[in-house]
Amino acid sequence: MIRNIIFIIFLLPIILLNTYGQFAPPAGQPGTTAIYKDSSVFVTWATGCSVVRGYQDISNQTLGYATTGDSSMALGVAGTNGVVSLGDGGYAILTFEKPIGDATGWDFAVFENSFSDTFLELALVEVSSDGINYFRFPCTSNTQDTLQVDGFGSIDATKIDNLAGKYRALYGTPFDLQQLSGQVGLNINAITHVKIIDVVGCIQTAYATHDQFGNIINDPWSTPFASSGFDLDAVGVIHTGTTGVNDLSAKNNFIIYPNPANRIVFIQNNGNDEIKSITLTNNLGQIVKSIASIVQTQAINVSALPDGIYFLAIADNKKTVTKKLLVKHD
Repeated sequence: MIRNIIFIIFLLPIILLNTYGQFAPPAGQPGTTAIYKDSSVFVTWATGCSVVRGYQDISNQTLGYATTGDSSMALGVAGTNGVVSLGDGGYAILTFEKPIGDATGWDFAVFENSFSDTFLELALVEVSSDGINYFRFPCTSNTQDTLQVDGFGSIDATKIDNLAGKYRALYGTPFDLQQLSGQVGLNINAITHVKIIDVVGCIQTAYATHDQFGNIINDPWSTPFASSGFDLDAVGVIHTGTTGVNDLSAKNNFIIYPNPANRIVFIQNNGNDEIKSITLTNNLGQIVKSIASIVQTQAINVSALPDGIYFLAIADNKKTVTKKLLVKHD
């Protein structure tokens, strides 16, 4: 009998956590992590954004893609430019005037436009320090996954963690880069890209999005409208990165010219280390050119590429340096 009582007492906290939630509550409540858009902690905001739309309803693709807003609406201070809707599984990649860096506490926050504390459209968050390799924040959803939350249904913020969209409009969901410390290929003190990926809230296996434990993430679905999916408002930066002396020296070893380029761009190596590879990606993080055999002054033909901003990742045996390239045809 006593053994049974002890067992029940041991299980009770676990049962309560699963029933009532274990994570931070909505904005304005004690213990919340929500950050208001006008908080003095924000030092800058995203300055560039590209979007790949998802369907209004991934299970009925004849409806077409989400169309509300455009990429410019995710720039600047939250609540000032409107929003861009990502659609089911759509994503946005945001860039910044200065890299985001890791410091004590939260490093940046993502804003969505929910009209309440319970109608929450969620998104996964990934970061990159080279525009090529992205690393996802570990997220958790303890929302039940046996009954679909309908298109205008509710979820409990205390049951979700590290998912953008946890808080209502004008309150950002913060992220701490320290959680990604030690990832090979990621410099948490020089984050150049933040990727926001809509959670397809459907609990059907064919369409479901999963958290770090493999749990299905259940959120309002379907929303078969032009404004389908995560409605990205803004990304606010709390800590900017620092460039060390060695990093600065490495960047100066590589000279790119002409920049802007319209036909041929040259990469000149003035350092002592041999370049092992050069990868050129577009603003969506897609690789458009990759070169493995490098000469001291390497020529790359960009004449077939559309106008736009590209990123050159130049790797030697010790490091990867990323430089921005503008392709502009006369």
